Amino acid sequence: MTNSILYIKPSPFHSGEQKIQARMGVREKMERFGRKVIRDFMPDQHREFYNQLPFVLVGHADGEGWPWASILFNSPGFMHSKNERSLSINALPVEGDPLQEAIEPMTRLGLLGIELPTRRRNRLAAHIERKTEQGFEVKVDQAFGNCPQYIQTRELEWLDAGSMPKPEVQEITLLDQDAQALISNSDTFFVASYLANGSGEASEGADVSHRGGRPGFVRVDDDKTLTIPDYLGNNHYNTFGNFIENGKAGLLFLDFEKGDLLTLTGTVEILWESPEIKYFDGAERLWRFHLDHGRKLKYALPLRWKLQAFSPNTSLTGTWQEAKASEDAARLKDEWRPYKVEKIVRESSVIKSFYLSAVGHQALKFIPGQFLTLKAELEGKEQIRTYTLSSAPADHQYRISVKREDSLDGKRPKGTFSSYLHSGINVGDTILAKAPTGAFQYEPESDRPALLLAGGVGITPMISMARHALSEGLRTRKIRSITFIGAARSHQHRAFFDEFNKVAEASQNQIQAYWALSEVSPDLKPGKDFQHVGHISKDLLQAILPLDEYDCYLCGPAGFMQASYDLLRSLGVSDSRINAEAFGPASLKRSADGTAKSAVSQPVADQAIVEFSSSKVEQAWSKGDGNLLEFAEAHGFTPDFGCRSGQCGACKVKLRSGKVAYETAHPEGVDDGEVLLCCAVPARVEGEEVARISIEL
Repeated sequence: MTNSILYIKPSPFHSGEQKIQARMGVREKMERFGRKVIRDFMPDQHREFYNQLPFVLVGHADGEGWPWASILFNSPGFMHSKNERSLSINALPVEGDPLQEAIEPMTRLGLLGIELPTRRRNRLAAHIERKTEQGFEVKVDQAFGNCPQYIQTRELEWLDAGSMPKPEVQEITLLDQDAQALISNSDTFFVASYLANGSGEASEGADVSHRGGRPGFVRVDDDKTLTIPDYLGNNHYNTFGNFIENGKAGLLFLDFEKGDLLTLTGTVEILWESPEIKYFDGAERLWRFHLDHGRKLKYALPLRWKLQAFSPNTSLTGTWQEAKASEDAARLKDEWRPYKVEKIVRESSVIKSFYLSAVGHQALKFIPGQFLTLKAELEGKEQIRTYTLSSAPADHQYRISVKREDSLDGKRPKGTFSSYLHSGINVGDTILAKAPTGAFQYEPESDRPALLLAGGVGITPMISMARHALSEGLRTRKIRSITFIGAARSHQHRAFFDEFNKVAEASQNQIQAYWALSEVSPDLKPGKDFQHVGHISKDLLQAILPLDEYDCYLCGPAGFMQASYDLLRSLGVSDSRINAEAFGPASLKRSADGTAKSAVSQPVADQAIVEFSSSKVEQAWSKGDGNLLEFAEAHGFTPDFGCRSGQCGACKVKLRSGKVAYETAHPEGVDDGEVLLCCAVPARVEGEEVARISIEL
């Protein structure tokens, strides 16, 4: 217990649970919460819940201290409670279950009641008061509910026990092929843990917990070792709290289709900082199980379960196969990889969405706000462009949403690449792309509310951010507050109207969407089809936004971005709170906060000799010749480029000698021996009238 919490009664959490809660920054919160919801009795709804169940999971430790997880079953009603402190269980363990030898008075048990059709579950910590002919009776030490995360819904079917083969029990110390196959294909298992610290408090004893994920979420490393992801849960840390005090665990795998059981016991280690975590979707940490011994119980259960649906939370998690593919893809993130166009959707009169799936490789996850860099051979020349992702990281495909850029007369295409995507590419075609990147990134874990301002096609990162906030809210049970304002010329030009509104509705008002149109047709309904006529203004922001400190995100045409930035600054929003996507040659002109320090930049040379080393060409550069990309293009070179603002990295080349200066900000990750052509110029060198640099081009 931390010094800042002063309670008279003992904590509902033992020292191990408290240590992990403190490590995760939720100690005081969970102490207050636990004292309200962890009881030494069963509420009436819990008593009714256990009474209607056909089975219950049980955790215990044997005489040598090894934890085991077990299942007891009988017709609904086999568990009943004569009062709020006791529970009678009229069922006995199956043949070969180590629980058979443990049913004695004072044995500590952990019980998990779980209703698979409804995904409801409740937990008990208890001890046996007496044995009965049909089973035993326990006294409640702690009772509490659990959230339904990662529980797959299943329909139960009972078989005639008399028609089943005789159960078979096999002692094991290694995982054979059958055991490994069962584990590798499982989407559910149960884990028992145990702590006997001698305190006598209700918080010590046995525990049994549910673990769920997509099939393949448990990795079989060898015939004695498993590696398992740990997802965000209820912050009790009952299992891990026991682990750090007593590094042993019991695992129970059910064959839901055959009724076989695989019960294992062994030692565990928690992998807090494993580099594999970042590649496994949904994993907060990993843990490893080392088998000591176990039993295979064949034909153990007359119960069969038919899978109905995976938990919504399960869909947000990964598998070890995907994690390995993502790790491999990360090593190749700077290479061009093929993507197939799976679907093309018209979002507005000028915007189309393209759904892209990886061909022969794993697409990397991204942060909302980042972009994809595409390459194609157009008009006899290799063209590279960047497009912000409008999909969410949890999606199984990338989605880019591209505006068709027309000339001023509207009769011929202005954008070569956007014209190609709109008119020259079809479903089934393949296009080359590099992994997502970019410094314009949304932070869903921030406690500050977010303001998203989008103009025209600038809505693309905003729909990604909003959808990600919604899915993260499902995973973490906390949705960051977002206010989105989208501006467009007319409703025909507006994209993602229905999609954004559906996201807002699903968020239960944590995400709010407002629409501003410059041109409004008579058939549109105010308050439903739009909320504001004209540009985003100070009056609109003051009417919509409660007083608070926001993280602001801007994306749209250069004029929209600058006007929005200036507007926010006039309202007192600090520069450090305004994030903007700055693609194209025009960058945002910022006004630094009073306390902000200007970045020290290398002084720019007045004159320089630039050597293009691969071509053995030297050219004279002077101020007014622009950045090195413009300079190279003016002399007949065609270097790769995408955003022309230093964000995508497509124009990065080797700097053979000399120094360069950057007049605009660029992402981290540019080494001393590299240069971003689109935002670099030759740097002045003390004592040299004419600077010299050599770039590989």
